Amino acid sequence: MSDMENRAAEDERFMREALKQAKLAGKHMEVPIGCVIVHEGKIIGRGYNRRNTDASALSHAEILAIRRASGVIGDWRLEDCTLYVTLEPCQMCAGAIVQARIPRVVIGAMNPKAGCAGSIFNLLEEPRFNHRAEVVRGVLGEACSEMLQTFFRELRTKQKEGESAE
Repeated sequence: MSDMENRAAEDERFMREALKQAKLAGKHMEVPIGCVIVHEGKIIGRGYNRRNTDASALSHAEILAIRRASGVIGDWRLEDCTLYVTLEPCQMCAGAIVQARIPRVVIGAMNPKAGCAGSIFNLLEEPRFNHRAEVVRGVLGEACSEMLQTFFRELRTKQKEGESAE
């Protein structure tokens, strides 16, 4: 297997771990977004969307995973890490990724309404910043998109059922 094939297989393996985190979010009735951060082949940070659970706009999967990974490394700089996330980061998370100096970001599904890694803006590869990340898009993209679509479809159905019960 070539280096490129090995990297693609590793990306899929860790994106599956991010999907597991997204499923945890969904079980808590949160938008199913998950993230893992990998250092030297090991997951050192995990996070899933917890905005409603924590009543905090800051409780995004990436922010929680960055906080945990920084604790493991003992530094705010995550220079030798790769971040895997099921949905393209928003402006806050993209900014945190740049600030944490994460050199590589692997994204499952793109977010045309709020994404800041190429959809609306591309903060991760902005040449005017002192740090840029290599971005890989579309890893297990169908599975990531399907999980989100299913969540919102079921949410709309529950909302309609609630409205008709009134």
